[in-house]
Amino acid sequence: MNATEWIKALVRASMCFLGILGNNWLALRSLPRSKSQIRPNDLLFINLAVSNLITNYLVDLPDTLDFAVHWTKTTKKYCAVFSFCSEISETSSIFTTMFITVYWHQKLVGSLKRGGAPVQMDSLRLIIALLTGSWVFATAFSMPHIFFVSMDILNQSFNGCVEQFPSPKAKQAYEMLYLTLANLVPIIGIVFASIQIAVTLIQNEKRLKNTSMFTRGKNTKIKKTPGPSSKVIASNAANKVQDQQQGVQRSQDKTSSSGNQVRAAKSVVTVATIFLTCWLTHLMLSITITVYESTVVADMISYVGAIYTCIIPYMYLHGVKKLNCSSKG
Repeated sequence: MNATEWIKALVRASMCFLGILGNNWLALRSLPRSKSQIRPNDLLFINLAVSNLITNYLVDLPDTLDFAVHWTKTTKKYCAVFSFCSEISETSSIFTTMFITVYWHQKLVGSLKRGGAPVQMDSLRLIIALLTGSWVFATAFSMPHIFFVSMDILNQSFNGCVEQFPSPKAKQAYEMLYLTLANLVPIIGIVFASIQIAVTLIQNEKRLKNTSMFTRGKNTKIKKTPGPSSKVIASNAANKVQDQQQGVQRSQDKTSSSGNQVRAAKSVVTVATIFLTCWLTHLMLSITITVYESTVVADMISYVGAIYTCIIPYMYLHGVKKLNCSSKG
């Protein structure tokens, strides 16, 4: 290989390694100590990690090895497994990202606006039902890649995988249906929930700022009055110290909980922004390559698709304060 090919191989290998490390880390840090301790958020993170690891191990890793050392010969079975795994993992990952975004929107609203009231997506049964449905949907839409896949035997300069549908209209119908149901619908959900999270965060910051300004203004208007004697002060302090400690503890717990919710919600919005950017870039490049075939554009499509799976695990881990190697709390 020349220098350019070595650079491409190094970039592919680095992204593949980061994806495998990050998604395994996310899955392990989300595992509960016992079945009774599992939470909906942990289940969502584990499912996202599994979805991404399918891509990392069964799509990115073989593709990287084949690009670097040409370790395998492309066959029809290989193409079928490669295309199926790529599609099912991508679809499941998109839907799981939507579920995570909606979940944290509900948690943020419940924490900041409803005093920590329980939310609908705190139900494990609901989360399991949603994830099961997403896997069934992803499997159904990935099956055509098994039946209609074949090798590119017409172009001798490129030994790759192609799809041959019964007719161009059938292929167009499938692609439009997949784009609408497996991409646009969850992306609309992600964007809507992300906007709601951003609005809620802005409103909360304004509320805290106004409360702080009101408190400072009120304190400056308080006039000095003759204070009680030292004995009275000591007596009052002794009588109220326990209530004050309990009140401070409750206030600290509530503040800490709200702070954790805000931190996690910010990471979710960041992930959603990166996801939307990658998706739009991938879509534009895919449209471009249908008009103008280029190996550079094809490489860019591959890199853009890999960015999401190798970066977001670390962002989610940072958001829930698990980006470390300490024991699970």
